[in-house]
Amino acid sequence: MQKIRKRKRVQHTRSNAVEPQPKTTIKRDPYPTHPRPTPEECRSIRDDLLALHGFPPEFVKYRNQRLKLNSDGGVVKSEQLDDDGECESVLDGLIKTVLSQNTTEVNSLRAFASLKSAFPSWEHVLAAEPKCIENAIRCGGLAPTKASCIKNILKCLFNNRGKLCLEYLRDFSVDEIKAELSRFKGIGPKTVACVLMFQLQQDDFPVDTHVFEIAKAIGWVPAVADRNKTYLHLNQRIPNELKFDLNCLLFTHGKLCRNCIKKGVNQQRKESQDDSCPLLNY
Repeated sequence: MQKIRKRKRVQHTRSNAVEPQPKTTIKRDPYPTHPRPTPEECRSIRDDLLALHGFPPEFVKYRNQRLKLNSDGGVVKSEQLDDDGECESVLDGLIKTVLSQNTTEVNSLRAFASLKSAFPSWEHVLAAEPKCIENAIRCGGLAPTKASCIKNILKCLFNNRGKLCLEYLRDFSVDEIKAELSRFKGIGPKTVACVLMFQLQQDDFPVDTHVFEIAKAIGWVPAVADRNKTYLHLNQRIPNELKFDLNCLLFTHGKLCRNCIKKGVNQQRKESQDDSCPLLNY
């Protein structure tokens, strides 16, 4: 009897040992006591930049997709994927974002168009030699690194899912999407956030160089903040309904306004008599 009881106790212990504990993937605000930006400030800056620039034309199709998605009760339809007659899949968006790293928008778009022209499908890219991929995207810069990243994404995706498609992410939560995309080598928080915001119509706030410089210059984050901590802080502080428009407008403004980059708003204001930048008020 003693042996039987002991065995039952051991089995019970093992059962409890393998029971997985729920893990939280929500990352906390690294600057919880930093009070900015306030929702009112976010809305005000959104309105000021919208009045100055209008809504950036290159992001209109993604904005329309979000509006259509909301009007259809959150159901994604194939005809909503693009407004210019071409279907931009989630995988297209991911690889387009990879090609945009450390280069200009013009060069990255040219590299993506060259890649799509050189290979009829992503299956052909997967089967191609790395050199062939490099040659196709060379105009975008860092061709060997980006070709290796693209090849790895396609290989891992095919091995794990059996086909080259990321549309299944539409059924995932934001945390699940982040975990899934972060498994790919070379895919960082900014790339994941871009796919979330543009291709998956989720409320996220990518922090690229332009957004990062402006956020620091107007005091939205402490001066010591890096891009990853800025991303975590701004995603906690900015209201979801403002994230898409505000992000697109800050990105556009950062490209166009010399007052908001390089030296920061405060120092630049002393050196320039040009008060046309609305962010000087912040």
